[in-house]
Amino acid sequence: MAEIIIIGGGLAGCEAAWQAAKFGHHVQLFEMRPGKMTEAHTTDGLSELVCSNSLGSQLITRASGLLFNELKSLDSLLVDCAEQTQLPAGGALAVDRDKFSDLVSQKIFNHPNITVTRQEVVNLPQDPVVIASGPLTSNLLSQNLKIFTGEDNLFFYDALAPIITRESINMDHAFFGSRYERGATREGDYLNCPLTCDQYELFIKELLGAKRNSLSDFETRIDNGVKAGKGEYFEGCLPIEILAGRSPMSLAYGPMRPVGLFDPATGRRPYAVLQLRQDNIAGSLYNLVGFQTNLLYSEQKRVLGVIPALEKAEFVRFGQMHRNTYISSPNLLYSTLGFKNNKTIYAAGQITGIEGYLGNIASGFVAGVNLSRVLDNQEPISFPTATMIGALCHYISNADVLHFQPMKANFGLLPFPELVSKTRKSRVDYWISQSQQAISELKQVL
Repeated sequence: MAEIIIIGGGLAGCEAAWQAAKFGHHVQLFEMRPGKMTEAHTTDGLSELVCSNSLGSQLITRASGLLFNELKSLDSLLVDCAEQTQLPAGGALAVDRDKFSDLVSQKIFNHPNITVTRQEVVNLPQDPVVIASGPLTSNLLSQNLKIFTGEDNLFFYDALAPIITRESINMDHAFFGSRYERGATREGDYLNCPLTCDQYELFIKELLGAKRNSLSDFETRIDNGVKAGKGEYFEGCLPIEILAGRSPMSLAYGPMRPVGLFDPATGRRPYAVLQLRQDNIAGSLYNLVGFQTNLLYSEQKRVLGVIPALEKAEFVRFGQMHRNTYISSPNLLYSTLGFKNNKTIYAAGQITGIEGYLGNIASGFVAGVNLSRVLDNQEPISFPTATMIGALCHYISNADVLHFQPMKANFGLLPFPELVSKTRKSRVDYWISQSQQAISELKQVL
């Protein structure tokens, strides 16, 4: 059997390696950490989650939940590891990020068909390869990708949310609860920090006046002065200061929306609420849900301290900005995730423009399966667009390249059911049934 080279030990790379190894191919998985670290990673673990610890909703009536159920039905390694390291988070699939990485690493290292090499790859190998180097692809490899593709790489700015210690939260101003108690495993899986109208307005005032890290300084730090393509914010993961700058009420209708929550101290719904989600099994760390930011570290502590529950918060990780690189997939890739100019080179993960943890796992699954099929003299599979997996792959390979931005799983990618009632429930029921039928048929082929 042919050896497959996989560049990158993240979510997509590990899933691709596992699927290719299941087909009987020997896989050499290259991961440059810890020899060369990135701005966002902190460990040398495979599939380290650098942003949120939530993989999204598990509810099949949600777009990410439909994707989760498709991957679960197809026996995704990383979805199984996520379920084994799951934390309480209502209907969401949140994990202990360290235990998740440890379990994925254990599975990958112990597979007889997979060899892990700790080394930076700077040139594309001649062997069959899956490029899953991620949004923080090293500068040298990025430059060689430009030569291979004949196009500039694109990039966007993404951000991380802070993580704080549980013991530093003022519980006199916080309460447990999930919105509408949906999927909760106790009195509520989220720790909520309520704000009154006056407190919210003060928070917004301080947030908008706070000093930020310079994007130009960040870009230079990441790329050693080498710029590529266009740079802009990713609309699906905007920093809170950018959201608030668009409208003072954008946070109250976005990540700080209070719907479905009632403060037991007042018996009323808060004006706004910051939700915290458990970040490790011990329950000693909590991350700020949807609160990615690029404020100076000192400003983060000061501004977030305006929120009563966080007045003495102890930060174990401050929010930060990082530059994500992705290729011009509509020009370069088929929906199989194979390159149009080379039948044995595939791409997977955020570098393709697929956003979200589950989306990246899905792309790794597709790339690993399809490259294996090509090497076994079989046709690669274009996953049906009735599936969320197929819809994501179709989007990145067929989008308008002039307006191409990374995309998360969402129902807007699926075929619109013209003959179905226009109620949301009937549309979602239709999409679920179509997805389940398509996945059932795929399993027979795979």
